[in-house]
Amino acid sequence: MKNPKSNIAANLRYLRNQSRLSQEEVAERVGVSRQAVAKWENGDSLPDILNCETLADLYNVSLNDLVRYDPEREGLPIPPKNKHIFGTVTLGERGQIVLPKKARETFKLKPGDTLVVLGDTNPSTAGIALIDSNTLLSMTGHAVDAFFKGKEE
Repeated sequence: MKNPKSNIAANLRYLRNQSRLSQEEVAERVGVSRQAVAKWENGDSLPDILNCETLADLYNVSLNDLVRYDPEREGLPIPPKNKHIFGTVTLGERGQIVLPKKARETFKLKPGDTLVVLGDTNPSTAGIALIDSNTLLSMTGHAVDAFFKGKEE
């Protein structure tokens, strides 16, 4: 397992660069010196828990990912808060896919659950999404209720 100190340092460097912020800008937003940010990013010291929380908010990542996420082990950069990449799946001959175990566990999916397949064919935004049918019904039910409520007024 990678040294947690170097893990945090690598995550902080990556996130700052992705955000296109200088060490001085990060320091100003967190309320510390530029030297403190440099030491964190070099692994010479660690931010305290309150600064970690502020950094996680600044970079829109979870506190847990900021501290524990290992991009080398995962093979992917640290994800934004509440966003996941679970890996790839292969489409079977009859169109079936198997969702990765981590995805099933994260969303508490079990055999027999119904998912709705959504798609976008616009070349610039093309993609497929899966959503739990109960969530979709809840979302559309509220939209239908709001639509009809607006019609009554």
